[in-house]
Amino acid sequence: MSNIKLGVEVISAHGLFQRDKQNSCSPFVELKFDNQIFRTTTKPNDPNPVWHESFYFLVSDPSFLSTRTLEAHVFSYQDETDAKPFLGKVRVNGTSFVPRSEAAPFNYPLEKRSVFSRARGELGLRVFITDDPSITPSVSESPRAYIPSPRREHVSSLITDDADERRELKKPITRTFYNATPSVNQQQPATMNYGMHEMRAAAPMPPRVVQYNGPTPPSDFSVKETSPFLGGGQIIGGRVVRGTKRPASGAYDLVEEMRFLFVRVVKARDLPDRDLTGSLDPYVEVKIGNFKGVTRHLDKNSDPEWNQVFAFAKENLQSNVLEIVVKDKDLVLDDYVGTVRFDLHEVQSRVPPDSPLAPEWYRLENKRQEKKKRAEIMLAVWEGTQADEAFGDAVFSDSLTSSDSSDIISANLRSKVYHSPRLWYLRVRIIEAQDVIIVSDKSRLPEAFVRIQMGNQMLKTRVSQRTFHPTWDQEFMFVVAEPFEENLVLSVEDHSEPNRDEPVGKAVIPLAAIEKRTDDKKFRSRWFHLEDSISDAMDEDKAKKVKFATRIHVAAALEGGYHVFDESTYYSSDLRPTAKPLWKPPIGVLELGILNANGLHPVKTRDGKGVSDTYVVAKYGHKWVRSRTVINSLSPKYNEQYTWEVSDPATVLTICVFDNGHFGEGKNRDQTIGKVRIRLSTLQSGRVYTNAYPLLVLQPSGLKKRGELHLAVRFTCTSVSNMLMKYTKPLLPKMHYTQPLSVNLQEVLRVQALNIMVARLGRSEPPLRREVVEYMTDAKTHLFSMRRSKANFYRFTAVFSGVMSVWKWMGEVCSWRTPVTTALVHVLYTMLVMFPEMILPTVFLYMAVIGLWNYRFRPRFPPHMDTKLSYAESVNADELDEEYDRLRIVAGKIQSVVGDIAAQGERVQALLSWRDPRATAIFVTFCLIIAMVMYITPFKLFALLSGYYFMRHPRLRHRIPSAPLNFFRRLPAMTDSML
Repeated sequence: MSNIKLGVEVISAHGLFQRDKQNSCSPFVELKFDNQIFRTTTKPNDPNPVWHESFYFLVSDPSFLSTRTLEAHVFSYQDETDAKPFLGKVRVNGTSFVPRSEAAPFNYPLEKRSVFSRARGELGLRVFITDDPSITPSVSESPRAYIPSPRREHVSSLITDDADERRELKKPITRTFYNATPSVNQQQPATMNYGMHEMRAAAPMPPRVVQYNGPTPPSDFSVKETSPFLGGGQIIGGRVVRGTKRPASGAYDLVEEMRFLFVRVVKARDLPDRDLTGSLDPYVEVKIGNFKGVTRHLDKNSDPEWNQVFAFAKENLQSNVLEIVVKDKDLVLDDYVGTVRFDLHEVQSRVPPDSPLAPEWYRLENKRQEKKKRAEIMLAVWEGTQADEAFGDAVFSDSLTSSDSSDIISANLRSKVYHSPRLWYLRVRIIEAQDVIIVSDKSRLPEAFVRIQMGNQMLKTRVSQRTFHPTWDQEFMFVVAEPFEENLVLSVEDHSEPNRDEPVGKAVIPLAAIEKRTDDKKFRSRWFHLEDSISDAMDEDKAKKVKFATRIHVAAALEGGYHVFDESTYYSSDLRPTAKPLWKPPIGVLELGILNANGLHPVKTRDGKGVSDTYVVAKYGHKWVRSRTVINSLSPKYNEQYTWEVSDPATVLTICVFDNGHFGEGKNRDQTIGKVRIRLSTLQSGRVYTNAYPLLVLQPSGLKKRGELHLAVRFTCTSVSNMLMKYTKPLLPKMHYTQPLSVNLQEVLRVQALNIMVARLGRSEPPLRREVVEYMTDAKTHLFSMRRSKANFYRFTAVFSGVMSVWKWMGEVCSWRTPVTTALVHVLYTMLVMFPEMILPTVFLYMAVIGLWNYRFRPRFPPHMDTKLSYAESVNADELDEEYDRLRIVAGKIQSVVGDIAAQGERVQALLSWRDPRATAIFVTFCLIIAMVMYITPFKLFALLSGYYFMRHPRLRHRIPSAPLNFFRRLPAMTDSML
């Protein structure tokens, strides 16, 4: 049985909600952990009780400790009833448990049990882990028993505990816990012993994370800086230190150089027949050591052609002989045809930009190693690296399965580059119609409306009044993608009865015939004849012959001046308009090296062992990249490098790791393993960022770390002036300000754009599935989540905590708690009143000095997911279930508003925090210049010019935001670090 115990010291509480008639409460605390329940004494009529009582829980299985949760419920005792009024609760996750020597008291805010609960105040706890054999677990009481709290220990036990703690402080013990799935119905008996309070004089601080020695430490959620040896040299402090070895190709200097043995199987000829029917179904096995690659088999073909490439990692090869075996596919046992053998010592190396190696004909050998007379196979064998042109089309040794003869499976293993379709907004204006006549009753005045259909998108106008010439004058927006293969279908219908609509006619407008525009100028309208069917409406000759028919007046245009949102607006990777003539020259190049992953958790079971078949997807702009899938590996190595052109620094690169569900039984979904987001404005130009990012996933059982992803990122600026000018330009294209779209309309169009992109990328080979695209684009971040709402609320309070601190400080100044401080404030106030022209120079100079002072504390690497900011460490299953409530859309809007307000405040804080080093440098320089200008310029002149500018004529105003506002909107917020 395990000797590890969880110790909980209930210290005190303050600010509790007063529930009884005497406007007070009689609180006690009920502790629950692993089916064990303890209860403190009751403090009558005390809203600020002090207990200093200790309890020890038995840990039945240390391997499940990180998945357990300690719950502390505060109740109020009432003598006249069995009811226990609820005062609040605290949940402490197992990932926050620390050794006894590292534990410190911490005040946890009391949470509500439900929306209608009344809870406030804080509960002070000290939680730790100990394996002291002299301490035995406390007695566990049943949930319905309310026994007075256990007696205190004797003085001797206190002395023993203090001595034990001093020994632990001298020699801290590191525990090892492994993150595993919790078992069900675990109940262990508890023996009798009561601990005693031990508390050191220390300032309250959050609990530290326990140190794990396992391969995948689940509690380490921080980003680690690494110094790997890459193709260009070793990365130390963001700089490349080149050694004596010749650097690799410049296109692959951000990944570790990997040597591969490439084998291209082209074709064969004059193969002998093996079946009784006189036919041959040939395929090829490429074997070296324990690795084997298999081509597809071709039915009844004596001169087959495969043209497949296999790649074997040199570091894993356990043999010096390469065998290429030709076999005949059979139902029972495949027949042997012939073999070609190569000695690896004789294989030549090839380094680009050398031309590809020419394949050669090799005569097959029989089992006695005798050359056959006619049967030959065309092969090419060489050594190369990732820079080889065959790298993208090869099937790798770490991706080989027993069923690699399938083209579909082979395609799902390879690395690919995708380009999402170019999306346009289609604006349709339904103006009016003429001669709308009901065929069944020509004398009846119709109540007409128009149904507009664009692919899977359908909208309709309002129902007009009874008339033969209805007028609507309504505009609608759709999302369409190039190439324009679909048609816009307009259907005029009569609302004859409450549940019946009678069609009047249809008109079809090809998208290719609709004009494109890039500004806010008026677009032309046209009249279209209505036909009885879509086929008649598409017949242009018939439309010319018609002299009298019902007509509809329509204006349509393809809007190229907008940026079509196809991902979350918080993490946009592209802000350019749709029309390419409006694109500005790129300002830099982004390079990403996907190195490897460590400590991945098994996702599926194969041959009785837990395995993962992982691949990495990265997205920036219209370019998506997918790495190759590494089979049966919890520490896969990818070493693939990709490049993007950068048009705006206020964009985000998204990298996600998935488990390939294509190799499981049935049609399984690709499971998400983790996500990394990197905002480009937080990267210094020319520096190589090599970090290990934790892969975090929020599950119903809590926040889980599923491993680490090692990346190398470099942003190279090609034009410093253009990049600095970007900070003064609008974030979105001009059309978003001259003809803005409402927030609700943008959200509807974003969903349409996402569906189009999912359909297009799903038709690729290998396809990017819906779950991959939705997870990459954060399609569900706008939905309501109790956890995210709490996180946004605390972000909101943290932003304005500085204002509250200043207000409290002024209260202390006015109350003369510190006479020296109050006197200095009086002197400063007198100087500002006597010399008002010094106010603004002093403020700007102060901000410049603060910005320069904060330069020492600037972030050393890009920010990653902040679990405490996201409120993910204390999430429970009830809050996760609420994400699927019917009210999540309405509540999600409120949540977004609070998050947006918090983001604005965080942007103000980012002015001097150096999160965006270029923006802070610009602002500090601006403050220094303004301080000097304000010192020279008379204050009255500045105030006069400022007032005139504020009250300037509307002709002097522009719809495009000003440069300071554009600069402010580009500042990074903490939204990037939200899960």
